[in-house]
Amino acid sequence: MPVWGIWIDSAFYFSTGRETRKAKNLARNPNCVVLSERPEEAVIVEGAAEEVTDPARWKALSKPYFRKYKPWKLDPAMGAIYLVRPRVVFAQYEPRFAATATRWKF
Repeated sequence: MPVWGIWIDSAFYFSTGRETRKAKNLARNPNCVVLSERPEEAVIVEGAAEEVTDPARWKALSKPYFRKYKPWKLDPAMGAIYLVRPRVVFAQYEPRFAATATRWKF
């Protein structure tokens, strides 16, 4: 399921409503895959989502999120905020796939 999100401090942050299928699935199994929105320059991140519960962290994330998605705000009252730390990342530049496909393990 697509999500809006931001990269901060080597982690991907996103939000979703607590009653959504995404949130319910993550509660049962936090393992997930995050993809970039540009398929010709694909970045695929495998990791596990964990809920961010620290109000100071919410505040630190709110400015970069608002800057990227203005007028939307990252608001814990509207839904859970998650972070995904990469375990494995794949990247490729489609026009030169054979020469550019890359994998990193963390």
